[in-house]
Amino acid sequence: MARGPIRRFARPAAPVVGRSGGGRRVRRSCRRGGADVVRVWRMVRAHGGRRELRVVDVGGIGGREGGHATDFWFVLGAGLKERPMTRQIAAAFSAEFGDRCAVVCSEELLMGVRGGRLALYDLDGGELAAPQVAYARVWTPTVGTDREITLLRHLEAMGTTLVNPVDAMLACLNKFWHLQQLARAGLPVPDTWTYADAPLTGAIRAGVPQPCVVKAVRGHRGEQVFLAPDAAMLHGIQGSLCQDSPFLFQEYLEYSHGRDLRVVVVDGRAVAAQVRTAPDGEFRSNLALGGTARVCTGRYPEGEALAVRAAEVLGLGVAGVDLLFTPGGGFTLCEVNANVGWRTAMPTVTPAVVEACRARLRATAPIAAAAW
Repeated sequence: MARGPIRRFARPAAPVVGRSGGGRRVRRSCRRGGADVVRVWRMVRAHGGRRELRVVDVGGIGGREGGHATDFWFVLGAGLKERPMTRQIAAAFSAEFGDRCAVVCSEELLMGVRGGRLALYDLDGGELAAPQVAYARVWTPTVGTDREITLLRHLEAMGTTLVNPVDAMLACLNKFWHLQQLARAGLPVPDTWTYADAPLTGAIRAGVPQPCVVKAVRGHRGEQVFLAPDAAMLHGIQGSLCQDSPFLFQEYLEYSHGRDLRVVVVDGRAVAAQVRTAPDGEFRSNLALGGTARVCTGRYPEGEALAVRAAEVLGLGVAGVDLLFTPGGGFTLCEVNANVGWRTAMPTVTPAVVEACRARLRATAPIAAAAW
C-alpha cells in the first residue's frame, strides 16, 4: 500500500492575464524567468459535471494541483524544456486534454521499489500516480540507458502506454540496430559495414565501400557524418576521429547526393513529407547544417508507403523516416528517427500526434476519454 497521499502532476495555477470576451479560449504570451510562457484560457469540465473557465500555463513545467488526475504526461528529457517545439506541442496537448494533461521533466522525477512495488516520487518525496499514456521527447545526442530510458522503462512497467515504446526508441538510437531490423524484414537499405570491438584500422583494412558514407552509430543532425572517397583517406584521418562509439561505413548513393526525402509517419499514416536539399558543396541535407526543405506530402507515394512500412517494422507510433532517392523513381531507407522534429511548414503533424495520444487514452480509459 502507498504510504501517504499520492500526488498527481497538473499545471500550476496562473493569474488571469486577460478577458476571453465571451470566447471559449484565449492564448496569451508573457515572460516569466526569462522564458516565454503561453497561457491558455480553456473551458474545462470540473468535478460534479460543472464547466469552468481556467487559465492553463503551458510554459511552466511540472507544477502540481490537487483534485484532478493527470491521465496524460508529456515527458521531456534534460535540456528540452524551453525549446520552441516543446512549447508548441505542450500547447496542443493542453488545448486537447485540458487539466488531465501534465508536462513533466525527467529531472523532476524519482523512481523506486517500495514494499515490493514500483513507485514514482517528486523531489519533495511525494508519491505520484503514473499516467495512463505518455508522449516522450528526449535529447537524442545525450540520451542514455541509465537515465531517460530507465525512467521510461519504469513508466512502462507501471502500466503507462508510451508513444513511442522503449524498445522502438532504443532501436533508433543506434543506426545499425534499426538497419538490422529493416533488412530482416526485407526492406531496402544501403550496404553497410560496422564493428564491435575490432580496431578501426582493421575494419578499414578488411574492405569498405569506396567511396562510402561514414557515420557514428550514435549521431544526430548530421554530426559525425562525412563522405570518404577511398580507404586511403580513412586511414589518413582515423586518428582524428572521435571513437566514443563505433562507426558504420555505408554505400554511397550518388544519385541521391545532397538530397533526401523525410517522411513523418504517425500511427501507420504518412502525415507529412519534405524533400531536403543540401547547400552547395555539401552532401548532407540536414536542415541543422543549412539545408533547405520543400514540403511535398503526397508527391512520392512509393516513398511514403516505404516509410510507413519501416515505422511499422520498428514498432514506432511516431517516426521520422529518411529515404534516399534511387534511379528509376525508387527509394531506399537511410535512417529512422523516433524523436522526430518538424517545422511549422508541416502543420499536419502536431494534430496527428495529439490524435495518436488521444486514441491510446481511449483504449486505456474509454469512459474517462469519452468525457473530454
